Formats: sequence, C-alpha cells, structure tokens
Amino acid sequence: MTFAQDSGPEHGGDDVLAAEYVLGVLPADERQIASRRIDSETAFARLVDGWEVNLSPLGAAYPEIEPPASVKPAIDRRLFAAGAASSAQSKTSLWSSLAFWRGLAAAAVAALAIYIALPYLNPVAEQPQARLVASLAAEGSDVKYLAVYDTAHHEVGLSHVSGERASGKDFELWMIEGKNPPVSMGVIPVGSTTHIVVSPAAQQKLAQGAVLAVTLEPAGGSPTGNPTGPLVASGDLKSI
Repeated sequence: MTFAQDSGPEHGGDDVLAAEYVLGVLPADERQIASRRIDSETAFARLVDGWEVNLSPLGAAYPEIEPPASVKPAIDRRLFAAGAASSAQSKTSLWSSLAFWRGLAAAAVAALAIYIALPYLNPVAEQPQARLVASLAAEGSDVKYLAVYDTAHHEVGLSHVSGERASGKDFELWMIEGKNPPVSMGVIPVGSTTHIVVSPAAQQKLAQGAVLAVTLEPAGGSPTGNPTGPLVASGDLKSI
C-alpha cells in the first residue's frame, strides 16, 4: 500500500470502534450501541479492555489538576441561591417586595462578577488545553498506533499497539494536510510509548485536524524527505 492508494482514515472495524469508545469520541447513539455490545459480546469487550490497557501509559503522562476550593461554592451559589430564595419568599410573600427583587438582582450581578473574575483570580482553574486523537491503522497491515496530540505541550504521544518493523527499517511519522505533500515529523523511536515534538510550522496545521500516517522506511528515515516505503498506518486527528 502506498500514499497514492490510501492516505485517508484508517480501516479498523471493531478495533477502531473499541479505541474510540475508550477515548470517549463516539456520538451518544454509537456509544450506547458499543456499551450494549460490551455486555453481550465477549470478543468486543476484550478489545475494549485491550485499548484501556494500551492507553493507560498516555494518560499517566498528564496528571489531574485539582480546582481551587472556591470553585464549587461559587457554582452552588449560582445554581441553588435562586431556589432557596424562592422557598423562603413563598412563606413570607416576598414576591411582591421591592427589596426582594433588588436583592435578587444584586445576587445575580455578584454571581456574574464571580464567574467573570474567577479565571483571573485562580489561574490554575483554567480549562485544560484540547487534545486531538487518532487511531492509526491500515487495511492489510498489522501495524497500529494510538496518537494523541497535546496542543499545550506541542507534542504527539504515540502508543505502539501492534506490528513490528523489519530488520534494518524504521517507522516514520508523516503529517498530511489536504492535497499537500506529506511532511515528515521524524522517525518513530522503538518502544511501547514515545513522544515527538511538533515543529512550530506544523502546530497550527495539526490543531486544525490533519491526517497522521506511518511508513516503513530505511534505517534513519526517508533519504529523500518524501515517503519512499509502504504506508502501514494512518488516521484522522479528532478532538476529544
């Protein structure tokens, strides 16, 4: 298989479906179907279990961030303050009180101020940067990778799922944007997980959702700067 034959999304059937289920990128209806299959189909459940094991090293590289203690009380006040005020006023006929309405308006303004100011007062509470994910596979090839592009650290994390490189050969990672020629992102180091730093020129293109592809090249990578070996895996980056 060559780039001329297939440079688009992977063809992985249930294996790719299981990976997308674990990553949480399936639409709601497809996720429900996959969930039912896990309960009823042993083979599919094993695929899901396998992807959870394969993806766990990538998740370990990104520790959870604990939000400040002030976040939950602020949310509770915004969600439940109006309900509590409603219960109290029903007993004391405050709906007709001008002071009540002024107080409610003041509370709404205060809640809005907290909402706007919170990211500046507590920078650590900012939303995490987006990540893009691709399951890399190709018809007729046993080579499979799971790729995660971290837009905050500008690097692609690769988890090697299956397939071995031939003796004296290397896998090379490429980025494909539309009809443009493939751009090399470097030789993929040997190992179950690895990280490849993304050049500034490729960062915006990847963030917009390019295709990642893997070819089998001579040791050290393509000698021409263009793919010379067969395409062994590819996939579209999707937002999670």
